[in-house]
Amino acid sequence: MTTRRSFLKGAGAAGIAFCGCGMLDGAHAQEAGRRLPVLVKDKRIKTIDVHSHCLFQDAVNLMGDEARGVFVPVKGAEDQYIAVAERLKQMDAMAIDMEAERFAAFASLALQFPDLAVQQLDDAVKKLGLRGAQIGGSVAGEDFSNPKFHPVWAKAEELGAVLFIHPQSPPELAKRFQGNGWLSNTIGNPLDTTIALSHLIFEGTLDRFPGLKILAAHGGGYLGSYAARSDHACFVAPPGACNPEIKLKKQPTEYLRQLYFDALVFTPEALRHLVAQVGASQVMLGSDHPFVWEQHPVDHIFATTTLSDDEKAAILGGNAARLLGVKV
Repeated sequence: MTTRRSFLKGAGAAGIAFCGCGMLDGAHAQEAGRRLPVLVKDKRIKTIDVHSHCLFQDAVNLMGDEARGVFVPVKGAEDQYIAVAERLKQMDAMAIDMEAERFAAFASLALQFPDLAVQQLDDAVKKLGLRGAQIGGSVAGEDFSNPKFHPVWAKAEELGAVLFIHPQSPPELAKRFQGNGWLSNTIGNPLDTTIALSHLIFEGTLDRFPGLKILAAHGGGYLGSYAARSDHACFVAPPGACNPEIKLKKQPTEYLRQLYFDALVFTPEALRHLVAQVGASQVMLGSDHPFVWEQHPVDHIFATTTLSDDEKAAILGGNAARLLGVKV
């Protein structure tokens, strides 16, 4: 293969799906250290974890030299390659019930070539049985609101495929993120998602594709924490800062209730606020496994006492089952 495009075409034709941040269906314990079953009001809940990671050695080998330096060992997840027997043990230890048989995945799309990405998504859903695709926060410096990507969003809407936005930190801010605190991830990843979602809202992309199923990692970044500022922006903005030709059909904050978010926000108060902003129907379990950001994601849901039992059951699995078409 002589070009990146030919490699990507070949990978798509071979039916290869890179599961960098896959869709995992799972159940954890109701109490720390407790295994299955997870119960809400004495009813068995199949929890569905929509945010975890894995690498496949064969897929990485296909990338050749381009793979070098991309996959960096992280504390607690030094080896991110999936070995099925070991992963099943880890799932059992976390009381994770289902990740379809026990695994399912998102595809990875070559969005830098939108025409190719359309075909990849169609093949992933129709031929491989995948539930959607993982995408980043932008593509080679281009935001998702760029019309060049409209065919991809149209295909996703047609298929009912979920697009899971997992950020990679804005590269143009790399210098600002230097220093202590791993700021490229700590701040950069949520910021990248915030920018991506804001463009989709303000450029009218979500009006153009109202049936698009967008699932955002890390609680959707910072947007949910300060969303109301978006409703005021174009009333205050100087000339040229907001495009008068773009007439949104509703207030910017209202679009959050047609997006979906994982619950990876760490504290009961943060989860309470996210649910208050976007609605319990839009939030679902996320662990980031095997990375150790959240080792007890189910306990996190149960610890949020502001949630009703029905809301807990929905976030633990019902919402994701509905979104992804998983049988419960």
